Amino acid sequence: MPSPARHHLQMSRRRTAPHSRCAACVAIIVLVGCKPAELGSMQRPAANGPEATEKKAEKLEQNAAADGENRVPSPSETIAKPEAQAFDPQGKEQLANALSCLARTIYWEARGEKASSMEAVASVVMNRLGHEGFPHTVCAVVRQGNEHGACEFSWWCDGRADQAKEDEAYATAKEIARRALNLELTDRTAGALYFHHRNVMPGWSTKYVKTIEIGEFVFYKPRGGDAR
Repeated sequence: MPSPARHHLQMSRRRTAPHSRCAACVAIIVLVGCKPAELGSMQRPAANGPEATEKKAEKLEQNAAADGENRVPSPSETIAKPEAQAFDPQGKEQLANALSCLARTIYWEARGEKASSMEAVASVVMNRLGHEGFPHTVCAVVRQGNEHGACEFSWWCDGRADQAKEDEAYATAKEIARRALNLELTDRTAGALYFHHRNVMPGWSTKYVKTIEIGEFVFYKPRGGDAR
């Protein structure tokens, strides 16, 4: 008894006109001529698309939050500049991964400031990541305090839309976020975990040691020592 596939082919031959049989033969030849690797590549998603970038960001985040000395990522593990710029191009994707949460925080906290100030804000987020008293993911660090109505980063609960509106500033924020996650960013803040604008003087500032002033921001760390 012929197999179902063979039986189907035989039935098709009885019903197919000569020109249709030729087209079927051409299709079979094309498929047979493809190498297995080529067939597989037709089905696999792009290796450097947004999903791949998000996975890289997650692994880099885990590395940065790990206890002890952070391991320097290999080149294949890091996020390349084109990958970061292609990710969330309009600045309105859901804030559910390390790259978008960090880039949007840099953008909203320091857009309009010099790159050095934007880098310093990124360093505060990264210093908090996994540090005692702080969460182990970038998004959780950024959202911390929201449950009590007093966000650590004011932009997160100011009631305004979170979409980035200035393309150039957001592109700069994504580049800084990429370098921070790759552990390529120099910490200008000397281990700071807190900062505020120089035009305000919050009560908590007296509890910590001032490390540096950068642009319009003043940075602090606990009296007990540096952040990791």
